Amino acid sequence: MRLTIDTQTDTYEQAIAAVQAAYGLNPAAEASGWPDAPVPAARPGPETLDSEDIWQGWTERMLFDTLASVRPGARAVLRRLVELGGTATFDSLQEHFADHPQTPIPPKKIGGTLTSLRAVRRRVGPHNRSNLLHGTRTGASTRSNPPSWRA
Repeated sequence: MRLTIDTQTDTYEQAIAAVQAAYGLNPAAEASGWPDAPVPAARPGPETLDSEDIWQGWTERMLFDTLASVRPGARAVLRRLVELGGTATFDSLQEHFADHPQTPIPPKKIGGTLTSLRAVRRRVGPHNRSNLLHGTRTGASTRSNPPSWRA
Protein backbone atom coordinates (compact mmCIF):
# COMPACT_ATOMS: atom_id res chain seq x y z
CA MET A 1 0.00 0.00 0.00
CA ARG A 2 1.20 3.51 -0.81
CA LEU A 3 -0.22 6.60 0.91
CA THR A 4 0.46 10.08 -0.40
CA ILE A 5 -0.35 13.24 1.56
CA ASP A 6 0.12 16.63 -0.09
CA THR A 7 1.29 18.97 2.67
CA GLN A 8 0.45 22.00 0.52
CA THR A 9 -3.24 21.18 0.03
CA ASP A 10 -4.28 18.54 2.61
CA THR A 11 -5.16 19.58 6.14
CA TYR A 12 -3.93 17.72 9.20
CA GLU A 13 -7.40 16.26 9.65
CA GLN A 14 -7.49 15.04 6.05
CA ALA A 15 -4.09 13.40 6.48
CA ILE A 16 -5.21 11.63 9.67
CA ALA A 17 -8.40 10.46 7.92
CA ALA A 18 -6.33 9.02 5.07
CA VAL A 19 -4.09 7.12 7.51
CA GLN A 20 -7.13 5.83 9.42
CA ALA A 21 -8.76 4.69 6.19
CA ALA A 22 -5.55 2.94 5.15
CA TYR A 23 -5.69 0.95 8.39
CA GLY A 24 -9.38 0.07 7.93
CA LEU A 25 -10.80 2.50 10.45
CA ASN A 26 -13.93 4.47 9.54
CA PRO A 27 -13.15 8.17 9.89
CA ALA A 28 -16.04 9.21 7.60
CA ALA A 29 -18.41 10.02 10.46
CA GLU A 30 -15.90 12.35 12.07
CA ALA A 31 -14.49 13.72 8.81
CA SER A 32 -17.88 15.02 7.66
CA GLY A 33 -17.78 17.69 10.37
CA TRP A 34 -14.31 18.92 9.49
CA PRO A 35 -13.91 22.25 7.74
CA ASP A 36 -12.49 22.43 4.24
CA ALA A 37 -8.79 23.04 3.89
CA PRO A 38 -7.92 26.74 3.86
CA VAL A 39 -6.76 28.21 0.60
CA PRO A 40 -2.95 28.37 0.84
CA ALA A 41 -1.56 31.88 0.81
CA ALA A 42 0.64 32.68 -2.14
CA ARG A 43 4.28 32.62 -1.11
CA PRO A 44 6.80 34.73 -2.96
CA GLY A 45 9.12 32.74 -5.15
CA PRO A 46 12.26 33.50 -7.09
CA GLU A 47 10.22 34.85 -9.98
CA THR A 48 9.13 37.79 -7.78
CA LEU A 49 12.69 38.84 -6.98
CA ASP A 50 14.03 42.05 -8.44
CA SER A 51 16.60 41.84 -11.22
CA GLU A 52 17.98 45.34 -10.72
CA ASP A 53 21.58 45.81 -9.63
CA ILE A 54 21.60 46.26 -5.84
CA TRP A 55 25.40 46.39 -5.42
CA GLN A 56 28.41 45.55 -7.62
CA GLY A 57 26.31 43.68 -10.16
CA TRP A 58 24.43 41.58 -7.59
CA THR A 59 20.66 41.22 -7.87
CA GLU A 60 18.15 39.82 -5.40
CA ARG A 61 17.80 36.75 -7.65
CA MET A 62 21.58 36.13 -7.60
CA LEU A 63 21.61 36.32 -3.80
CA PHE A 64 18.65 33.91 -3.63
CA ASP A 65 20.33 31.47 -6.04
CA THR A 66 23.58 31.68 -4.06
CA LEU A 67 21.87 30.79 -0.78
CA ALA A 68 19.90 28.02 -2.48
CA SER A 69 23.08 26.54 -3.99
CA VAL A 70 25.35 26.37 -0.96
CA ARG A 71 25.24 23.67 1.67
CA PRO A 72 23.81 24.33 5.16
CA GLY A 73 27.29 24.73 6.67
CA ALA A 74 28.16 27.38 4.11
CA ARG A 75 24.86 29.19 4.80
CA ALA A 76 25.79 29.24 8.49
CA VAL A 77 29.19 30.73 7.60
CA LEU A 78 27.50 33.42 5.49
CA ARG A 79 25.15 34.19 8.39
CA ARG A 80 28.15 34.50 10.73
CA LEU A 81 29.94 36.84 8.31
CA VAL A 82 26.89 39.09 8.25
CA GLU A 83 26.65 39.01 12.06
CA LEU A 84 30.27 40.19 12.24
CA GLY A 85 29.65 43.11 9.93
CA GLY A 86 30.85 41.46 6.73
CA THR A 87 34.47 40.56 7.48
CA ALA A 88 36.06 37.81 9.57
CA THR A 89 39.40 36.09 9.80
CA PHE A 90 39.87 32.48 8.85
CA ASP A 91 40.89 31.66 12.45
CA SER A 92 37.82 33.34 13.96
CA LEU A 93 35.49 31.39 11.66
CA GLN A 94 37.36 28.17 12.33
CA GLU A 95 37.14 28.74 16.09
CA HIS A 96 33.46 29.73 16.01
CA PHE A 97 32.32 26.65 14.09
CA ALA A 98 34.58 24.08 15.76
CA ASP A 99 32.06 23.54 18.59
CA HIS A 100 29.00 25.23 17.10
CA PRO A 101 25.81 23.72 18.62
CA GLN A 102 23.70 23.64 15.42
CA THR A 103 26.28 23.56 12.61
CA PRO A 104 29.63 22.21 13.76
CA ILE A 105 32.32 22.36 11.10
CA PRO A 106 35.57 20.56 11.96
CA PRO A 107 38.56 22.93 11.87
CA LYS A 108 40.12 20.96 9.00
CA LYS A 109 36.96 21.41 6.87
CA ILE A 110 36.29 25.13 7.25
CA GLY A 111 38.63 25.89 4.33
CA GLY A 112 36.60 23.66 2.03
CA THR A 113 33.39 25.32 3.19
CA LEU A 114 34.81 28.74 2.40
CA THR A 115 36.08 27.54 -0.99
CA SER A 116 32.60 26.22 -1.81
CA LEU A 117 31.23 29.74 -1.24
CA ARG A 118 33.70 31.11 -3.79
CA ALA A 119 32.77 28.38 -6.28
CA VAL A 120 29.06 29.17 -6.00
CA ARG A 121 29.77 32.90 -6.24
CA ARG A 122 31.73 32.35 -9.48
CA ARG A 123 28.88 30.26 -10.93
CA VAL A 124 25.89 32.30 -9.73
CA GLY A 125 27.23 35.80 -9.07
CA PRO A 126 27.83 38.66 -11.47
CA HIS A 127 30.60 38.41 -14.04
CA ASN A 128 32.77 41.11 -12.53
CA ARG A 129 35.70 41.30 -10.14
CA SER A 130 33.59 42.00 -7.04
CA ASN A 131 35.26 40.97 -3.78
CA LEU A 132 31.97 39.75 -2.33
CA LEU A 133 32.37 36.22 -0.94
CA HIS A 134 36.10 36.16 -1.53
CA GLY A 135 39.03 35.72 0.77
CA THR A 136 41.40 38.65 0.94
CA ARG A 137 45.05 38.52 1.90
CA THR A 138 47.57 41.10 2.91
CA GLY A 139 50.93 39.57 2.14
CA ALA A 140 51.55 35.85 1.93
CA SER A 141 48.94 33.59 3.51
CA THR A 142 50.49 31.65 6.34
CA ARG A 143 49.27 30.23 9.61
CA SER A 144 50.30 33.47 11.29
CA ASN A 145 48.76 35.57 8.47
CA PRO A 146 45.60 33.74 7.28
CA PRO A 147 43.17 35.34 4.79
CA SER A 148 40.14 37.34 5.90
CA TRP A 149 36.69 36.71 4.44
CA ARG A 150 34.23 39.34 3.26
CA ALA A 151 30.48 39.00 2.85
